[in-house]
Amino acid sequence: MPGKPQTRETSETLDAPPQTAVAALPDATEPAPKARSLAPLRMVFGAALQYPREIGLALLALLITSAATLAIPWRFKVIIDEGFGSTATPDDIGTTFQYLLMIVVVLGLGTALRFYFVSWLGERVVADIRLKVQQNLLRLSPGFYEVNSPKEISSRMTSDTAIIENVVGTTVSVALRNSLTAIGGIGMLLVLAPSLTFGLLIGIPLVIAPIVFFGRKIRAVSRSSQDRIADVGAYVTEVLSAMKIVQSFGQEGREGERFAAVVEDTFAVARQRILLRAAMTSVVILLVFGGIVLVMWRGALAVVAGEITGGTIAGFVFYGMLVAGALGSLTEVYGDLLRGAGAASRLAELLEARPDIAPPARPERLPEPARGSLSFRNVTFRYPARPEAAALRDFTLEIEPGETVAIVGPSGAGKSTIFQLVERFYDPQAGTIRLDGVPLTSADPAEIRARIALVPQEGVLFSANARDNLRYGKWDATDEDIWQAARAANAESFLRALPKGLDTYLGEGGTQLSGGQQQRVAIARALLRDAPILLLDEATSALDAESEQLVQQALDGLMQHRTTLVIAHRLATVRAADRIVVLDEGRIVEQGTHEALSKAGGLYARLARLQFAADAA
Repeated sequence: MPGKPQTRETSETLDAPPQTAVAALPDATEPAPKARSLAPLRMVFGAALQYPREIGLALLALLITSAATLAIPWRFKVIIDEGFGSTATPDDIGTTFQYLLMIVVVLGLGTALRFYFVSWLGERVVADIRLKVQQNLLRLSPGFYEVNSPKEISSRMTSDTAIIENVVGTTVSVALRNSLTAIGGIGMLLVLAPSLTFGLLIGIPLVIAPIVFFGRKIRAVSRSSQDRIADVGAYVTEVLSAMKIVQSFGQEGREGERFAAVVEDTFAVARQRILLRAAMTSVVILLVFGGIVLVMWRGALAVVAGEITGGTIAGFVFYGMLVAGALGSLTEVYGDLLRGAGAASRLAELLEARPDIAPPARPERLPEPARGSLSFRNVTFRYPARPEAAALRDFTLEIEPGETVAIVGPSGAGKSTIFQLVERFYDPQAGTIRLDGVPLTSADPAEIRARIALVPQEGVLFSANARDNLRYGKWDATDEDIWQAARAANAESFLRALPKGLDTYLGEGGTQLSGGQQQRVAIARALLRDAPILLLDEATSALDAESEQLVQQALDGLMQHRTTLVIAHRLATVRAADRIVVLDEGRIVEQGTHEALSKAGGLYARLARLQFAADAA
């Protein structure tokens, strides 16, 4: 049954030390961190600085549009003072308005250019960040994904990057535009009426104070809001992927109630954020426009007294409105920047995570040609997510080149753990594992895995065509090689029957194929890799009896001259193994041939007796 989706929250910034790959991202149930600064956005701006030409063009367009915006009120002043005078001619009026139209045209063209370049930067920066995060995620070992939900990581890669795109493509541009407008507008106000402008400047600290006060609170709530949004995405993915189970057990109503609870939690946090931003905007606008009204009142008295012209007061009003609007927009922009900082810090956690399984500084080369020997000596291992229980305890096993070793035992005995350690997805807490005499911790993991072919218990296929799925372990394989491997895995007939043959798209997770067909594609993929060590994790479990016999014959040929480890629950498939190793609670309790173990009367004999009796029934 699907569990409650887990999301996580963090208080780390880019200044924090990198975390190890098995460290859990901070949990979303912890209190939201207090806002400190916009420092996490340095990662975003650093990515944008890789494109100085586009930044320069965007800034140029921004300067042009800001200058045009500031020129419009001045032209209105000129129109009122000169165009509406008693001595003005139609030509004078036409010339005055033509200049105004020219300014409007420049403003329109500049705005279009600014929009294009800042939007391009937003899309490009997000694409670069996604690529860097994905590249880092591909380096992390499976232990990282045991303690960090892939669903939540996926949510960060989508919702958080969307926020950053908005910050780079809109928010920063708006912030710069409004800042320039406010600064330029104040300058023009000083030119028009210095005494009136000083009255406005006195009120600026009153506007900044609530921005700082509310901004700190908004950032903390914004981070929490993002985590609630991640909850929604994680929940939808989880339930939709398990829809058959949900409907089989008639739990549609309960899942609807759970989703409603998640949505309501998201709404509650969003409502809190909206209230804070609304309060901040209301207070700032009240202070800004209230101050302008008072200043205009004084200006009107100055016009009556003949101290300034009507055009001057009109221009002052326009500039005052521009400055007020710019400052009012900056309050919302600051909230968006804080939200973007929260999203950037969450992505920075993924970007800065470091793999605990990494090549040593000077990796030891594996011997050539490969022999395929494996050695486990006094190995003890605990999974990072379950440190209290040992999956393997003082495990010692020597596997000779070309030997076929079957690993059997009850569920939870540690069979799959051996495969995980052989491929160095994890390192044991004690003991050593050697491949051809070289300790795995001294070798490059990529070189280790290049000598191994794996057939998992369930055929894992990708959203690609049949050719790409088959050649996944040997990308330069020719079609002839692919068909040869497919033939050996008893997959040729159904692959040739596909609408477009090897070019047929297999759907997400290979949904266009049956379970048995997916498994045979996975076997063909391993065959094509042609590695000296073969790992078979119950490779024929998804096949019918006829296909199992055909594939087993292919595997028998494949296993010749290769070191093969076979995990088997169906003991009938491992009778011919050179050696059978019986595990129980992470320890070897028996090993030998099928005949010897059957006569010994131990755990293997008991498992074989129960299984063969069930098959006979």
